[in-house]
Amino acid sequence: MSAEIKNERGIVSISNSVIAKLAGSAATQCYGVVGMCIKNGKDGIASLLKRENMDKGIKVKTEENKIEISLYIIVEYGLNIGSIGETIRKNVRYHVEKITGMEVSAVKVYVESVRIDHA
Repeated sequence: MSAEIKNERGIVSISNSVIAKLAGSAATQCYGVVGMCIKNGKDGIASLLKRENMDKGIKVKTEENKIEISLYIIVEYGLNIGSIGETIRKNVRYHVEKITGMEVSAVKVYVESVRIDHA
């Protein structure tokens, strides 16, 4: 699937993969976000994705010129998860709408793991 912008000059098609990369870039810029992750189906362990594969931790659904984004993230231990989630939702919505020109109907944030650094 892809998002389409139609006007009198033609159609611009934006793939869901591109939208996912935009959303991932905006999310990982937020304070407290370690990165995007994907769950291993076998044992349920969340694995941190490298920057070039971060779109695998993001699901994008486009319908009727509206975008719904689901982000699967790892956060830093000791921070307020609710605040991190709200910051991510606002940042992702702003950047995706600004770049694509389309409405973001929902940004869902799923915290899959917490990174604990031992000093």
